[in-house]
Amino acid sequence: MRINLLGLAMILLGLTARDTIAKEGADQYPNGAENWLAGAAPPAGNYFLNYSGHYSGSLRNGDSNEVSEASLDTWFNAFRFIHISETRILGGNFSAHIVIPIVHQSMNCSDCTSISGLGDITISPVGFSWHLGDWHWVAAMDIRMPTGKYKAGKPEKSIGTNYWSIEPLFAVTWLSEKGWEISNKFMYNIKDTNKEFRTTTGEPQMDYASGDELHIDFLVGKRFGLWGIGLSGYYLKQTTNDKLDGQIISPALGPWSPGRKGEVLAIGPSVIYNSPTGTILIGQLQNEMYATNRFQGYMAWLRLNIPF
Repeated sequence: MRINLLGLAMILLGLTARDTIAKEGADQYPNGAENWLAGAAPPAGNYFLNYSGHYSGSLRNGDSNEVSEASLDTWFNAFRFIHISETRILGGNFSAHIVIPIVHQSMNCSDCTSISGLGDITISPVGFSWHLGDWHWVAAMDIRMPTGKYKAGKPEKSIGTNYWSIEPLFAVTWLSEKGWEISNKFMYNIKDTNKEFRTTTGEPQMDYASGDELHIDFLVGKRFGLWGIGLSGYYLKQTTNDKLDGQIISPALGPWSPGRKGEVLAIGPSVIYNSPTGTILIGQLQNEMYATNRFQGYMAWLRLNIPF
């Protein structure tokens, strides 16, 4: 079941310089993780998925211009375990999963050092999958837990987000008899508040509420026997404002547009190999062509799906 991935700290946090304010609310879901077969769950059984990847990018302001020399470099590996039951509810197979991410992060700033450790864990206690001819659907609810290390006032030393979030999702896949595939995964992330936010170490604690986000993973591809090639990517649009102690983030606090609403679009090549034993290997590169109020860069992925 290709529901979503990891509470991984794609640490889109901003800077700690005097003229900026650190953005609370990392991407707990690494956009672009699900593409091939996003809505086409496999048969009932147990599955192990391993996601390895690298993200590198520079911070962009509300006009999509670079902010100083702020940059981020992250390596990650996430372990995901899925159980798909033969039990049917509303005609769909019941499922559940857990994602455990390990992250190595470094930021470019005057006193920054790299950090490694456990990221934010994701659990999905309830999910369903349906199949009808060439069409396949998945619906689920993800819960993201603040298990990653967090240090108030020090985004360069934080892997986790320090807040809970929930994310309803719906994925759909069309697989034609001629080998064509179109897959989309729609997600809406609803965030809790980080009640331990500080602008810098030693400053008073404040409440930082990151805005909710709509994000979509997508793919168009063509299969040739066991292999397939295509274009995959993602789009994210923040729908509500970031707030600090209940007040909408102002451009006076940094080079952001009001509310610091993030947006990003990425696309790139993807390849899949389906082995005769059911193991699937996916590789892809996604380049972020446009971003505001967040980092812009590229994401490289290698994903392994193994039934057991």
